[in-house]
Amino acid sequence: MPMLETLTPNEIAKMLKLHPFTVARLAREGKIPAFKVGGVWRIDRIKFERWIAQQGSTRQSTRDQHRSRRHTRARLT
Repeated sequence: MPMLETLTPNEIAKMLKLHPFTVARLAREGKIPAFKVGGVWRIDRIKFERWIAQQGSTRQSTRDQHRSRRHTRARLT
C-alpha cells in the first residue's frame, strides 16, 4: 500500500497565504478535501493538488463564460 502524505492546516495556510483558522473552516465546511485524525485536520497532498488544479480550471471556464456573455451582449446592441 502506498504511503499517504498529508499536510496540516498550517502547511496549507502557508501555501495559500491564508490563516490556519481559515483553512480549518474551509475543511469543516467541506470546501477543501480534508479529514480529521484525532481531532486534527489533515489534507491528502494528492487530493489537495487535484483540488487546486480544478480551482484554476473552474475560474478559467467562469471567465470564459463571462467573456462570451459580454461579446453576445455587444453583438445584440
